[in-house]
Amino acid sequence: MWRKKSAPDQAPGTLHQRETPDKASIDLTKRKWISRVGLGAILVGIGGQAYALIRALVPNVLYEDPQRFKVGTLDQFGEGAKFIEDKRVFIFRQKNTLHCISATCTHLGCTVKMERLNQAKRVTVRGREIDEQVEFACPCHGSKYYGDGTNYSGPAPRPLAHYKLELAPEDGQLIVDTSQTVSQDFRLTV
Repeated sequence: MWRKKSAPDQAPGTLHQRETPDKASIDLTKRKWISRVGLGAILVGIGGQAYALIRALVPNVLYEDPQRFKVGTLDQFGEGAKFIEDKRVFIFRQKNTLHCISATCTHLGCTVKMERLNQAKRVTVRGREIDEQVEFACPCHGSKYYGDGTNYSGPAPRPLAHYKLELAPEDGQLIVDTSQTVSQDFRLTV
């Protein structure tokens, strides 16, 4: 829109544009707005990632089996080995001593199979000679373990775990505690 400006130094009747902000100040205002929106988007993104990281540390529900469980009374364990399939452990009994060996291969977690030997085999394990009646073999990648769980062949990096055994005082059942590994020499005497 045009209007007459009555300035003393201009001639009457000349037309001038209405006074508007200059183009440089408009561009500066747009830049400020765009930079603030961009900064806000970055902060919202970082905040969302931080929330997701912290939230991932808190499980909704823990779907793991209990690490301490009962496997039965002593009369259910005869001389020799018994495989508890759902817990993936072997319970061995020799007269009045018991011990527990994990059935989980230390390579990639497959379930090892116990193989009874036709003849006892004399092997040297950790500097002492023992007569082996059984061995463990992993069907997935071929790892092999002596009867005491010591690895001797294949990709397995360490021996099978041995777990703590104890008797429940209230009902006399055998308790396996997979949260407590013990040495290969551990035996529960009953």
